[in-house]
Amino acid sequence: METLIFDCDGVLVDSEVIAEATLVEQLRDWLPDLQTDTVLHHALGMTTENILLHLEALSSHTLPADALPRIDEAIEARLAKALQPIDGVAETLDRLELPLAIVSNSSRFRVCNSLATTGLDAQLGTVPLFTAEQVALPKPDPGVYLLATRELGCSPKDCLVVEDSVSGVTAAKAAGMTVIGFTGASHIPPDHAEHLKDAGAWRILRHMTGLETLIDEWRQHRSAG
Repeated sequence: METLIFDCDGVLVDSEVIAEATLVEQLRDWLPDLQTDTVLHHALGMTTENILLHLEALSSHTLPADALPRIDEAIEARLAKALQPIDGVAETLDRLELPLAIVSNSSRFRVCNSLATTGLDAQLGTVPLFTAEQVALPKPDPGVYLLATRELGCSPKDCLVVEDSVSGVTAAKAAGMTVIGFTGASHIPPDHAEHLKDAGAWRILRHMTGLETLIDEWRQHRSAG
């Protein structure tokens, strides 16, 4: 069964730029020896917990014991006020005919809230959702993608994935799926497409309106093979 799988943050909703700005502001006082905004580009797609562990390891300072809940609370507050869907995603979803799923490194709570805030829950509220909370390791480990295939009853080779991060592309590729690297979100740096290709992205998608063309190309490639 052919299945189209979306990551959420940076693919369906333009949340990464909000989360990144919040992290930079919160961590400026806690880890003053880091250029946090620069370092965060290398942590794109990681869970908030792993981002904090990564940054703390690079610093000579120690984070407060309650850093994670404080950061999460601040991010959720901003998302509730400012989150927008990715440009063109709602219109594209209306035209898609493939079965859909969502696979995210965020919590189920955040994904559901993000879909509700942006109104995408009207189209995706009943779509199967799989998150890093359900597996031992988050992306770039392929576990959450393999869980999705088991629960959906489909083969990895029948899955086309849309991901915006190196960790997400790495995870889906390791699971045996074809991956489209998406670069249409606000937080994407200019050289990001090359990093996604290096991680194994099959094609690069710069705006969501081009997704249907890539789906057709993928299907033709599968048929020819």
